[in-house]
Amino acid sequence: MTRALVIGAGPAGLMAADMLSAAGVSVMVAEARPSPARKLLMAGKSGLNLTRDAPFETFLAAYEEAAPHLRPMLQAFGPQDVRRWAEARGQEMFTGTSGRVFPRAMKASPLLRVWLGRLAARGVDLRTRWRWTGGAFAFDTPDGARAVAPDVCVLACGGASWARLGSDGAWADWIGVPVAPFQPANMGFCVDWSAHMARHFGTPVKNLRLTAGDMSVRAECVVSARGLEGGGIYAVSRRMREGHGLILDLLPDMDVAQVRARLARPRGKTSLTNHLRKVLKLDPVKQALLLEFARPLPDDLAPLIKALPIRHAGPRPMDEAISTAGGVPFAALDSRLMLRDRPGTFAAGEMLDWEAPTGGYLLTACLATGRWAGQGALDWLNRS
Repeated sequence: MTRALVIGAGPAGLMAADMLSAAGVSVMVAEARPSPARKLLMAGKSGLNLTRDAPFETFLAAYEEAAPHLRPMLQAFGPQDVRRWAEARGQEMFTGTSGRVFPRAMKASPLLRVWLGRLAARGVDLRTRWRWTGGAFAFDTPDGARAVAPDVCVLACGGASWARLGSDGAWADWIGVPVAPFQPANMGFCVDWSAHMARHFGTPVKNLRLTAGDMSVRAECVVSARGLEGGGIYAVSRRMREGHGLILDLLPDMDVAQVRARLARPRGKTSLTNHLRKVLKLDPVKQALLLEFARPLPDDLAPLIKALPIRHAGPRPMDEAISTAGGVPFAALDSRLMLRDRPGTFAAGEMLDWEAPTGGYLLTACLATGRWAGQGALDWLNRS
């Protein structure tokens, strides 16, 4: 009999398996996809941002209302612990100028290879193409229907975005507890562009301040054929999802009076676009955004350059989101992340009801909750 079952071979599930197997527990990991950690590998293609170098309270605040629940887990395995953990697996780490922490290799595969090797050396049994179908741990497998009867289980099934990589949220229909509705997080927003914007598709808009509600960040975004996306948009996406408008400050290093004074310089026969370029160094994509959202242009452009309201048509589809809000509420779990209505079954990672911006917060919390749930499962076994 398998003593411990982990469902999901992403960062949270592998960390739970790591904790259990390190204590000598027999562990089977069931993964629905043909290979483990597909979302982690995809995230690593643009540079694996594992965590963030920030004071603990500042880091914790990014999780907003989930922060009190996550506090003990992140205190036990926070940003510095994540860094040391990766270094112990042969990954040289560095901190970027924004405080984001990356492996020098800038991808997930070297870390994952070592991690899986260590788990295999401990006898962890990884079963791929094993899709949980509910009930008492029933699975569809390449060899037909199978059922497992573990002594303890850690669920790490992911959220509800990037279904092709394994996170489709289907587990919400049979987990047996009320689940907070899924919503997209860290997602782009649709914009119905005018034709003149087409030449700017794919262009980054740098040196911006983006504001939505009480959230304001200095960042950049990208103009795409479908709308606006990128780090700055993701950082304020929750406020936008909640109904707050998006405001762009196109020149965050100047105040309104400075912008107005420069615009007042003699223009002569120079076109408006050339005037904006010469006196403000406003690049073509920022000019295009100004013309897109400020028409008809007022005589005094300075306030709009400093606070340009962006019209959008809502978030991109949830499956395109980097992560999701919603999932198993903390009220359904005890302090060790065990489901109150399913003794011996724990939950971790993105299937829990928390969200955070990109920038190292997502992976750190997945690792920390996976570790916490794994330790909780180990404690449960030891008490039995």
